[in-house]
Order: sequence, then C-alpha cells, then structure tokens
Amino acid sequence: MKFKHGTYRHFKGHMYETIGIAKHSETLEDMVIYVNQEDEKEIWVRPLSMFTDEVTRDGKTFKRFEFLG
Repeated sequence: MKFKHGTYRHFKGHMYETIGIAKHSETLEDMVIYVNQEDEKEIWVRPLSMFTDEVTRDGKTFKRFEFLG
C-alpha cells in the first residue's frame, strides 16, 4: 500500500499532518503518526490499515482520512 505524507482531513472535519510511519514493537504492524494542526501537542497513532480505510455513516461511505497534499 502506497502512503503519502502530508495534510489530511478526518471525515469528521479535523485537519492533521502526518509525521511518519512507525512499526508496532510487538506485531510489526505499520502505524501512522500524525499531529492535530490546531493543537500540535495532540499527537496520535493509528494502524495504517485503519488510517487508509473507509467508514460508513448514515448510509454514506467516506475515506477516514482524505489526503489534501
């Protein structure tokens, strides 16, 4: 799976900047590290597979995170 670093919009509207990809120490799963653009103290980590998947709400399907550039 090709991953692009940059700015993403979460489907709920918040904006995030990716920092990089890390490996989970036990499972070796790829994890995305990203920062809330409105509060840089807010650093998040999420499995790459979950970061790039889609969610369905009220019968509509969205990318969990939309790449903006």
